[in-house]
Amino acid sequence: MKNKLTKKQLVTMLLKDKELESKDEEELLDLLIDQPISIDVDKFEDSTMKFGDKVADKVSEVAGSWAFIICFVSFLIIWIVVNGVLLATNAIDPYPFILLNLVLSCIAAIQAPIIMMSQNRQAKKDSLRNQNDYRIDLKSELILEELHDKMDNILKNQKEIMKYINSKKE
Repeated sequence: MKNKLTKKQLVTMLLKDKELESKDEEELLDLLIDQPISIDVDKFEDSTMKFGDKVADKVSEVAGSWAFIICFVSFLIIWIVVNGVLLATNAIDPYPFILLNLVLSCIAAIQAPIIMMSQNRQAKKDSLRNQNDYRIDLKSELILEELHDKMDNILKNQKEIMKYINSKKE
């Protein structure tokens, strides 16, 4: 007699689209029905976040806001007005504003990889959410299929009972 498969083996077979024997399907269905398979992706992700991940998220949040854009445009305008108009003869950074270009390049060089780290982490989070949705959909599909089979069985039994009752009446 074949050994009983573990939950891990059953789920692995199912997720790899291998054919399951009917006995194995019953085991898997029982396991899926009795135990929750969904997870809260946000809580799971928050529990595994490192300090760098939190900083990257915060930088992305700030850099992608209207407040940042407005403040940064204001800073640029003030820099140009102060160095181009008010301090035209003794400007810290005279036109063509080479120091400003250097500052902007440094900010972009630091900000871009930090935002990419945040986006990569968000992509992993989305992937985890998609896998979770797949498991939930799979469980729902299996439960509905099982319910459908049970309903068919009930209807079949009901027809047999009705035939039996009708035969006794006659």
